[in-house]
Amino acid sequence: MGNKMFCWQCQETGGGKGCTICGVCGKKPEVAAMQDLLVYVTKGLGAVAARLRTEGKSVSQNINHRITQNLFVTITNANFDREAIIRAVEETLKVKSELLSQLGNASDLPEAARWSGCRNEFDAKAAEVGVQATKDEDIRSLRELIIYGLKGLAAYLKHANALLQDDEAIDAFIQSALAKTLDNSLDAAALTALALDTGKYGVQGMALLDKANTSAYGNPEITEVELGVRNRPGILISGHDLRDLEMLLEQSAGQGIDIYTHSEMLPAHYYPAFKKYPHFAGNYGNAWWKQKDEFEKFHGPILMTTNCVVPPAESYKGRLWTTGTVGVPDCRHIPGAYGEVKDFSGIIAQAKTCPPPEELETGKIVGGFAHEQVFAFADKVVAAVKSGAIRKFVVMAGCDGRMKSREYYAEFASKLPKDVVILTAGCAKYKYNKLPLGDIGGIPRVLDAGQCNDSYSLALIALKLKEVFGLDDINKLPLAFNIAWYEQKAVIVLLALLYLGVKNIHLGPTLPAFLSPNVAKVLVESFGIAGIGTVDDDIKLLIG
Repeated sequence: MGNKMFCWQCQETGGGKGCTICGVCGKKPEVAAMQDLLVYVTKGLGAVAARLRTEGKSVSQNINHRITQNLFVTITNANFDREAIIRAVEETLKVKSELLSQLGNASDLPEAARWSGCRNEFDAKAAEVGVQATKDEDIRSLRELIIYGLKGLAAYLKHANALLQDDEAIDAFIQSALAKTLDNSLDAAALTALALDTGKYGVQGMALLDKANTSAYGNPEITEVELGVRNRPGILISGHDLRDLEMLLEQSAGQGIDIYTHSEMLPAHYYPAFKKYPHFAGNYGNAWWKQKDEFEKFHGPILMTTNCVVPPAESYKGRLWTTGTVGVPDCRHIPGAYGEVKDFSGIIAQAKTCPPPEELETGKIVGGFAHEQVFAFADKVVAAVKSGAIRKFVVMAGCDGRMKSREYYAEFASKLPKDVVILTAGCAKYKYNKLPLGDIGGIPRVLDAGQCNDSYSLALIALKLKEVFGLDDINKLPLAFNIAWYEQKAVIVLLALLYLGVKNIHLGPTLPAFLSPNVAKVLVESFGIAGIGTVDDDIKLLIG
């Protein structure tokens, strides 16, 4: 295995240009290679599935799920297990071969659709098919923008699938779009249009997940979440998968242990269905990137349900469990396919042998401002805007990260004029959700809609305000966008906002490395995309 790699899909990519020796995330070159190969064979499977559809043949739900699962596996901080990724490549090649046999003529399909290598060829093939295989920098940039959008969309879709919600139209689009990223006849204009189409299906994917979550667990409601700890052993659950949380809560009830959420699982406390569990204790810790320190102090086992895992320290590796798309070498993995009940007895048994968590902080935090809850007091919000009590809303959704430059968001929130309300979703909120920012006539100045997966709520709130104020353009609202991004789910949120017609989005702390100068120029000129400046200058620009 060589030691060359190239990855630039996340905001923290090396030098703001690309990781070439080892991922900033901790991903080793040999893992990056298999992720490149998995994306390649998944594009090939997508092309075969898309061709089957044009011939009027059906594509099974298993194939749809395989494709979304593959894309999700390659998201930043999801899977560091080379062997698990190799197995996914092998399974993909197997099902692709079966589908190819159903086609009349496959000779005109792209090479990725026809390739059928074996394990000892994987490394050599991976070296040929990574990001840099596309030589034209603008075509490469647009293809990667689309692929990262599709990875984010696949993440939303996988969570909806876990709750037995599917949308054949979204799956068909993903497969068709994957095929088009292999089509050398498509120019920059066609790929730009495809990127916006990805945003359109991003909105549909978010709507499907919102329906899945609220149908299963009720509409989020205003909730105070405990930040302290109890005196019993606990399990810490992180990631985003609410179905995993539900199964864990059911199986651990009455077992003498407590369940705590971490990072993006915090918003689970807002759903009515989870409030019936007395051992659902509270939230422990902060955003994903602090986990090495915080997991050490938790003392009990940790369950990672989706992306946002950091390669663990040896001291707690034996307490880290993974499930779903997550993979960490030498950590125990809990299997379970779509619709199956997973067996969490092992992690529960381990928890009983551990001491209680060490307290990190005390107090409570308020959240639960998803669309239905905000609609419920819309009259109050509108009255506050009309009276001038609320001058503006600023959407500060997105992701947190390690970079010192992200302190900008804490400073920005703390310096905002007292008549400005923050709308947020995602772990970016950990930069300011514990600051004493107060309220405006009883309306909290930080309205947390939930996970990054719940960004759809913010779009619905904006569209509702547009309707209430009788505006013909969402950009006429007293609403600014200052979004922190980190990984590929943020890319699909951005493309969804562009599809909805939102302009003048500020994106930071840096613009994506995968945007070529020409592609960045199009986004700036057509949509007003901009980076961030100093806090004082940006407040002046965005708020006035």
